[in-house]
Amino acid sequence: MPLWLIPPVILGALLLLLGVLALLGRFRGGRYLRPVFAFLGKLPLVGKGLNRMSRAALERSNPELASAIRKLERAGATRDPMRAQKAISQLTPAERRAYFDAAGEYEAMPEPVNRQQRRRAQRARRK
Repeated sequence: MPLWLIPPVILGALLLLLGVLALLGRFRGGRYLRPVFAFLGKLPLVGKGLNRMSRAALERSNPELASAIRKLERAGATRDPMRAQKAISQLTPAERRAYFDAAGEYEAMPEPVNRQQRRRAQRARRK
């Protein structure tokens, strides 16, 4: 194989990978992309980078929520319910409101399990 073909092959492979990721992100709301990023999050270097990018995006979009999450993680609230209760009580009112609004959004839309639930959710979105 000629040496001048190596860069186009590498570039083509990267473009193909980017295209597959874009397709997975569009198909069914990114349902099949989530496990890929969950696996990538477990890799040491890639996981730290994804975590840093996620935090930066959260800082830009909702600084109160980012501050609340940072305080809760520092207090170890993810491992112990008593620590979580204590950490939530120490949040400012704006941080607490942002945290509970975000937690309410995630709980409000559980993923439909069967066809009947999916159709009911679609009808509710149309109204």
